[in-house]
Amino acid sequence: MAVDPTTPDPETLDALRLQMTTGLSPRMLKLRLDRFESPGNVLRASCEELVQFPDLKPRVVQALAAARENAAAPKEWQACRDRQIQMLIRNRRGYPHRLTEIPDPPLVLYSRGDFATRDDLAIGIVGSRRCTLYGQQQAERLAGALARAGFTIVSGLARGIDAAAHRGALLAGGRTIAVLATAVNDIYPPEHDNLAEEVACHGAVVSEAPLGRRPRPEFFPQRNRIISGLSLGVIVVEADRRSGALSTARHAMEQNREIFAVPGRIDNSTSDGCHDLIRDGATLIRGVDDVLQALGPLPQPVLVSETSETVHDPRELALNSVERKVLNSVTRDPLHIDEI
Repeated sequence: MAVDPTTPDPETLDALRLQMTTGLSPRMLKLRLDRFESPGNVLRASCEELVQFPDLKPRVVQALAAARENAAAPKEWQACRDRQIQMLIRNRRGYPHRLTEIPDPPLVLYSRGDFATRDDLAIGIVGSRRCTLYGQQQAERLAGALARAGFTIVSGLARGIDAAAHRGALLAGGRTIAVLATAVNDIYPPEHDNLAEEVACHGAVVSEAPLGRRPRPEFFPQRNRIISGLSLGVIVVEADRRSGALSTARHAMEQNREIFAVPGRIDNSTSDGCHDLIRDGATLIRGVDDVLQALGPLPQPVLVSETSETVHDPRELALNSVERKVLNSVTRDPLHIDEI
């Protein structure tokens, strides 16, 4: 039976209803989906089945019961369609592969812009909102160099280091992804509205937040797990010991991602968080080569161009196109040099 593009399918509505349920954290949601296998099954579960989970408070069980008939979900779907906002559902085509590897991926990811296969080769760059000129310069320099090498740059569109990272990638002609704590139709901070438009044209602006959600302090640490989840590793450019960027590094550690830190002046507290990370085992980096050396082979090859060139190890990005073709022609089977 043909799918009607003007109406939402039941599974999409179930996913929306579940994600919009008040009091259900991403990790709690993931555990319910592991148990019941689909959003629809979670919503159809009886109160007796739901109360078997000790982490679910009675008010959340009641909210799940009420969510079965949530009339806001079809309106949300229509509002996204009217604004040309995509809804990417976990375990469906188009959902970012890297996010499926983390313990608490969003069930629904709202997106302005498009993900590409090459975005599996991504690096997060985060840091202080109140950065120094040194930090801003290093973030922009690293983002530009990594983008030219073939990486997609992921950050949070915040003031300071995040904005510098996005701009560095854009100036280099690369791809970049901005992960918001607010809805994708409500850019925060508001002065980055034009930057968000540029990012959407050369990557994507994404969020797990339903349309219209305003900024609140607790949403930002939760957002940070998506920044690290989309990335092979996270670079902290400038962060004091209270910086929210350190929560991104903690998420990266939990997700088995690489953690990198850029050193700053030892007599300036703006880099104390970075120096602590380096002391505790994060890789000190000065440029792209340090990142390439630390990442190591990829679990699965990544398609990086329309000519079907693949990368098996990020260090291959230091090679030119011809060198990569030669390397990709070498297999485990014996091959004569003339054939290569």
